[in-house]
Amino acid sequence: MGDDRDDSVVDPSAPEYVYVQLANAIAAQIESGRLQPGARLPGERELAEQYRVSVTSARRAVEDLRERGLARTLHGRGTFITEPPAAGRGDAPE
Repeated sequence: MGDDRDDSVVDPSAPEYVYVQLANAIAAQIESGRLQPGARLPGERELAEQYRVSVTSARRAVEDLRERGLARTLHGRGTFITEPPAAGRGDAPE
């Protein structure tokens, strides 16, 4: 994610919560391959500065990504993009 500043990612006047907009933007980067499995996400403060949102919004965005199974936080190490689920797995009959 580096030094990219993209003010167009989050629109405070939009009806969707800021943290949801940020989580969706990061999820889109994961889905596009820009963020690869195993990549470390910036810390909450860095995300807040990068996207010009509050630390609380950044924290909630990271929580949302974890709930979606797109990220995993390792205590003392940071938050990392997870591997996508293996294709063909699940409860669907074959």
